[in-house]
Amino acid sequence: MIALKNLGLTAPDGCVIGILTDDPSRIDADAPRIGPGGTIPGNVPAVILDHTFSQTDAVGKLRAMSLLHSLRNANITLLLISHDEALLANIADELWVIRSGKLIERGDPAEVLANYRKLVAAAFRQLGEGEVTPLRPVLTKGDGRAKLTSIELLGETGHPTSVWRSGEQASIRVTVEYHGHAADPVVGILIRTRVGLNVYGTNTELEGIHFGPVTAGDVRTVMYHFPCDLCPGDYTLTAASHDPDGLWHEWLEDAVAFSVSDSRYTAGVANLRAKVTLIS
Repeated sequence: MIALKNLGLTAPDGCVIGILTDDPSRIDADAPRIGPGGTIPGNVPAVILDHTFSQTDAVGKLRAMSLLHSLRNANITLLLISHDEALLANIADELWVIRSGKLIERGDPAEVLANYRKLVAAAFRQLGEGEVTPLRPVLTKGDGRAKLTSIELLGETGHPTSVWRSGEQASIRVTVEYHGHAADPVVGILIRTRVGLNVYGTNTELEGIHFGPVTAGDVRTVMYHFPCDLCPGDYTLTAASHDPDGLWHEWLEDAVAFSVSDSRYTAGVANLRAKVTLIS
């Protein structure tokens, strides 16, 4: 049995304890510590593996897993500090989550990893809370009759954010200041993936909203509300004001970048949240 001096935790002999931690230096025990690329001794009762395989390719990790199995069978205790979730799921007998020097959870790796992903997704979402993303369009065009002065992403709390949680109620607020006459202006948005795939677009004309005519000095704010049923990933938002015939007042291409977080991986773009059952 090996004890972690400053955390009041013990690990039994001949097991692999996976450790997810924000501060590896707090994992302190009477055992050699092996960093990235280091050689693991086979003649000691316990070893701390501090991201030892972080620079190892897929083939190397398969070899490492074989070695770890051999060491465990030789009754050596392995404290495996890593953020490689696949490695931890495949080799750890038990998984510990330690943050700020405190044990958050310990138990079966599959169950703990599922909860850890929720924790990470919530933390990522919280990081974006209150953050107003600056307008940084890659391209602008238009005849100058309007200026998009603000494009804000709002979370379900109503506060600005740069990160939405997949499934939460989201909003986009677009504010336009007009510098000239427009008989029936249209304000629209377009969401794209980071590689430029169009995900969703709409505008006030399509939604049956008409607020014209406008003249120089008029300001209009348009709100779009929708459930953020997007897969986790990075996206951009394009916004524009234009005439119904498509003549642009101002178009801001990929004006705002944002992210979507979730507690698990989902492939693609649309998060359809399928309910799966086994029928035979």
